Amino acid sequence: MKIGRPPGHPGRTAVLRGGGPSGERVRLGVHDLMNGTFATPRIFFYRRTLDADAVEDSLRRALAHYPLLTGRLVRDPDGGLSVACDDAGAVFAVAHSDRAMPDYGPDRPAHQDLRRYIHPVNAFRVVGHDTPLLSVKVTHMRGGGSVLGVSINHAVVDGGGYLGFLLHWSRTHAGRESRPAPYDRTPLDRLAADVPAAPDDPQYEVITGRRRFGFIWKVNARARTMRTITVRFSADEVLALRVAAREGQDADRPPASSGDALGAHLWRVLGALRGRDPAAQERLGIVVGLRAALKDRLPDGYWGNAVSNTTAALPARELREEPLAHTVAAVRAALDRVTLDRIRQEAAFLEAQRAAGRSGRVFSRMSLDAFEGTVALNNVSRLPVYAVEFGAGRPFWFAFPASPIPWTVLITPTPDDDHSRDVRLSVPRDAADALRGPEWTRRLHDPGRRAGRL
Repeated sequence: MKIGRPPGHPGRTAVLRGGGPSGERVRLGVHDLMNGTFATPRIFFYRRTLDADAVEDSLRRALAHYPLLTGRLVRDPDGGLSVACDDAGAVFAVAHSDRAMPDYGPDRPAHQDLRRYIHPVNAFRVVGHDTPLLSVKVTHMRGGGSVLGVSINHAVVDGGGYLGFLLHWSRTHAGRESRPAPYDRTPLDRLAADVPAAPDDPQYEVITGRRRFGFIWKVNARARTMRTITVRFSADEVLALRVAAREGQDADRPPASSGDALGAHLWRVLGALRGRDPAAQERLGIVVGLRAALKDRLPDGYWGNAVSNTTAALPARELREEPLAHTVAAVRAALDRVTLDRIRQEAAFLEAQRAAGRSGRVFSRMSLDAFEGTVALNNVSRLPVYAVEFGAGRPFWFAFPASPIPWTVLITPTPDDDHSRDVRLSVPRDAADALRGPEWTRRLHDPGRRAGRL
């Protein structure tokens, strides 16, 4: 692998290896294959300057426990994917910027600057090529402070496992012991055993090559019109939403959580903003982690992709006019459908598509419907992203590239790690302009509207 200095960023670049080549070949599971082979960046901003040499050393030691991150993606005979654990290496780069650290935050997004903080990797030459699955870049800012940009290929791990690695690395840096994360995909593969593969699946669809091309073309063509805005909900606002959601709830239902309430509220606001016909079906696609439902099937700390999705649906009129508790009930009903039996059926369906060589044409229905009636919600507010420390204190901001898929909602914690939440909304430009205006700002934050009609 040829390693050079990224244009315009003087510094150094190195290839870091872990515990040496093991000869192991880890076959990725069917849920891994749903994410494509693109890297997913995470960027952390620190007021104090990181010790790049110490960060490099701790990363090298942490990689000894993560052989997939220094391996390479290879194609299986049936069209699936595996990671060859050949210890070909991860990339670690250091750069120096002539800019002072910007005061990033909800009111000053970092989207336009993110590329400068990420080491570039060719996204179209991954499988069967000497392309690293992990790249790390430390950028020192003029006058102090550093930015840590980390990119991991999404085929090998989901967001929870991604953060698990970062926290393992952070503990290694601090001199604390961490046990290796189990990465064998066999436990997930076993879910499909003895389950007849259904011809269809509620959450996934096998599409034609022509439709796949059309969907990707539409995403790329409309990406220029997409905007991502961040809306901060204070702890008091989140707790007030929870109270409103519990008012009028059926007594036999578990009390609504803060996450249920905030997600349902955002769905209601975006549904009202769209203003579709009252009889139209509005859908909320919810990204769900499977580890809790599979706690008796997966080893603790399982490191891979264990994420699926479920869908809540309501007529547009009900979504806009019924109390918040009504919307929360629809959200909870969708989440309650994520059972062990349902996950096994889904795994069997996806395994049948892999066996038939069709994994590349399997798309989630919530993605395919993004341009119509679906809002996609991913609530990662319980992930301690601001706990990623490397001897220079906690990051003051956390960022990632904006989603090109419209009507996408990501809920994250805030730097204070209290009940407040940062909500990142990726929506068409006209919707973003409206949400910044006084009317829709009031609808997002006005407690008087939360329990009733929008």
